[in-house]
Amino acid sequence: MTRRAVPLGIGHYLPERVVPNSHFEGLVDTTDEWIRTRSGIERRHFAAEGQTTSDLASRAARAALENAGLTPDDIDGIIVATSTPDLTFPSVGTMVQANLGMTHGFAFDVQAVCAGFIFALCTADAMIVSGQANRLLVIGAETFSRIMDWTDRSTCVLFGDGAGALLLGAEDGAGTTKDRGILASDLNSDGRYREMLYVDGGVSSTGTSGKVRMQGNPLFRQAVDKLTQTADAVLDKTGLTAADVDWIVPHQANIRIIQGTARKMGVSMDRVIQTVQDHGNTSAASIPLALSVGVADGRIKRGDLILSEAIGGGLAWGAVALRW
Repeated sequence: MTRRAVPLGIGHYLPERVVPNSHFEGLVDTTDEWIRTRSGIERRHFAAEGQTTSDLASRAARAALENAGLTPDDIDGIIVATSTPDLTFPSVGTMVQANLGMTHGFAFDVQAVCAGFIFALCTADAMIVSGQANRLLVIGAETFSRIMDWTDRSTCVLFGDGAGALLLGAEDGAGTTKDRGILASDLNSDGRYREMLYVDGGVSSTGTSGKVRMQGNPLFRQAVDKLTQTADAVLDKTGLTAADVDWIVPHQANIRIIQGTARKMGVSMDRVIQTVQDHGNTSAASIPLALSVGVADGRIKRGDLILSEAIGGGLAWGAVALRW
């Protein structure tokens, strides 16, 4: 028998405020057509004044617990992937823990920007497989609207706020690719590319939170190549091929990156879960948001093989093969 980290429940939360592309036409030199053509984004959600990342994460966590039919007493810990925490410290994870009324176990954050949920998922998998935990909430949550430069049309139109949560639990499998749960993962980073995507402030450098800065074209080229490589690496570890994948649930950064990666993998776009048009780029929240939407609308079903991949600042990138 092989111990696996199996999905038990999924949920998400999006702030009430919906911001269409037309909103930016009065801020910067852009149009709805320009944004749609270059990114595929039509709208995104922005957090309300005073609404924090931990607020969004807590709502998504409650939705995942409800979906699983479990309570905070039934879980051992919380891992939150975010680059936009409420405070420098303590972690968003501990704030979610308090919001849920959970006084046992542990909670902490993982920071790998847009790849954060993949890194958090791999961390949770390792803890469950090793026996350190039996049930873990893995959350991706962001309020990127708080770190936008509203004069930079190349970045301010791309990002949105939201949160998604996946509850994982230990189950015994046969040790084959037919098992439910996380089957394989692949993590990578290369700090030489840090200037392609970064925030120009910080505690020890400027004492400010800074704003997002991005080199769009070079990042696009790196993204398609690295996402394809990490997806292939995960499939190689399982002995499966792209033809075996039921759904690709990618990081929702840009429709052209999603299309380019699918094309290089030889996968039709009708097997790709797309939410970028409705959510924009929600960084670490984008994969769990897309997973939750895919489950809610009935596309993702029990037993489906899912491949998720993401790339973010660092650069950091990775992929996970998961049987739902």
